[in-house]
Amino acid sequence: MPSLRLVIGNKNTSSWSLRPWLALTAAGIPFTEEKVRLRQEDTKAQILKHSPSGKVPLLKVEGELIWDSLAICEWAAETWPKAGLWPADTMARAVARSVTAEMHSGFLPMRRDMPMDILGIHEPGPGVTEEASADIRRITAIWTFCRERFGQGGPFLFGAFSIADAFFAPVVTRFTSYHVDLDPVCRAYVEAVWAHPALQAWKRGAEVEEK
Repeated sequence: MPSLRLVIGNKNTSSWSLRPWLALTAAGIPFTEEKVRLRQEDTKAQILKHSPSGKVPLLKVEGELIWDSLAICEWAAETWPKAGLWPADTMARAVARSVTAEMHSGFLPMRRDMPMDILGIHEPGPGVTEEASADIRRITAIWTFCRERFGQGGPFLFGAFSIADAFFAPVVTRFTSYHVDLDPVCRAYVEAVWAHPALQAWKRGAEVEEK
């Protein structure tokens, strides 16, 4: 089994770091974490000591580097196929990859207007633009479709917890922090992801960091 070290940012705000951390933790894949505190004068320099992209997360695999959150998760899924990080069904797996890729590259207005702040409580207000509201509608449509089409085997998008859920977990924290109004299907999904032991462990880590 390879020795893994995951370089991450602040747990309260680093949505990109959360995704592979959550996927690896939920799958029971052992790793150690190394933190770089974000939004400091020397943050860029500290990250560049680890990552050629100047960004986190980064996975160190016995001297080799993987410096993208989705690439880290794909590598883990290939290295530990029995972990079930992607759905077993061919079509479910294709859709899971599609919605994960959409989350990976899209929804910039929502990210801008509703930055991840796991420990914060915010009221939705005029700062949430129509563009961000459109993102919210698209995300809830994805969740509803996946739950109804593929979610019969459990409470997550494709039944069992997968990389897709890890990628939408930062959205779950946003919808919780900003009190986004959701229908029963999406509300149940948010509650299931929020209650996942791995996400709760990340939240406890954020609480420790902020003390």
